Amino acid sequence: MELAGLEQLVEQYGNVVYAFCNQLTGSRQEGEELYQETFLKAVELHRQIDGTQNPKGFLIAVAARLWRNRRRKYAWRQRIAPVEQLTEQAEQQPAQAYSDNPEELALQREQQQLVRQAVSELPDKWKLPVYMHYTAGLSIEEIASLLHIPAGTVKSRLYKARSVLKEKLEVSWHEQ
Repeated sequence: MELAGLEQLVEQYGNVVYAFCNQLTGSRQEGEELYQETFLKAVELHRQIDGTQNPKGFLIAVAARLWRNRRRKYAWRQRIAPVEQLTEQAEQQPAQAYSDNPEELALQREQQQLVRQAVSELPDKWKLPVYMHYTAGLSIEEIASLLHIPAGTVKSRLYKARSVLKEKLEVSWHEQ
């Protein structure tokens, strides 16, 4: 693909990649950094992008690889010289209001935060397919291809992730 075609990719898939990066990192600032790194890497790899062979999947895979590498580097640095990690509250995206009722809107936002928190606590091998499937809208086969694992493994990981999420969320909702 030519560099001119990358502009079209940004217009066509930028929002999906941006949402995926934000969900994956759990932070708007880190998500934006990952998003920028993803498209910088796409510029470097522009000759490998085939517009007919799922460019959205290619971009999502690039973002996932960059995120994994970043996490590996961070873990390695923590083993060498642990640094106190600052906790940052993830910025909530405005909830889609189905009514003008403030109570319903508050409950909906709280439920969304519970779901985000539960997903962020999943192991990476389950979290990545969940984000790829539900945030980026990739199919099982696309995820399998991008992660270089069998489709059955993707299905299994999604099933396990949904089961764990169901249990966590049921406990959370019953505690309220």
